[in-house]
Amino acid sequence: MFRRINAVILLVQDMNKSIDFYTNVLGMEKKQESEDWVEFLKQGTVLALHPIKKRRKVNTSENQSSARIPNALIGFNVSDLEAVCNELKAKNVKFFKNLKNESFGKHAIIQDPEGNLISLAEMAPKEEFMQIPYYHGFAPI
Repeated sequence: MFRRINAVILLVQDMNKSIDFYTNVLGMEKKQESEDWVEFLKQGTVLALHPIKKRRKVNTSENQSSARIPNALIGFNVSDLEAVCNELKAKNVKFFKNLKNESFGKHAIIQDPEGNLISLAEMAPKEEFMQIPYYHGFAPI
């Protein structure tokens, strides 16, 4: 089910400072950028920056007085996220974010026993056989 890490996602307080650090200090090249997502690619694994949203806390045990807000996620791409989520629920895995359809595909976030977050994504298929507007197929004109 989980064969290799696809992404490490850092949750950051200051996107501009973090982007500057990874591009100008570490010399990483940006692959993709949007308002709340910056992606750097290094040999197949993505390092991404995402702003921290303090809208919810990680589940804690009754003995802990306050929840720690995580600042990193490990990301995996899976081929059938719905089946994976059903299997994980059957194993009593805690979900930080239930399965949801997003603009890029399907997404869910689970927690390990320490409260670390693991992002699971099923990317939407690209229209690789979509016809280019000026191309009229194989038939001679």
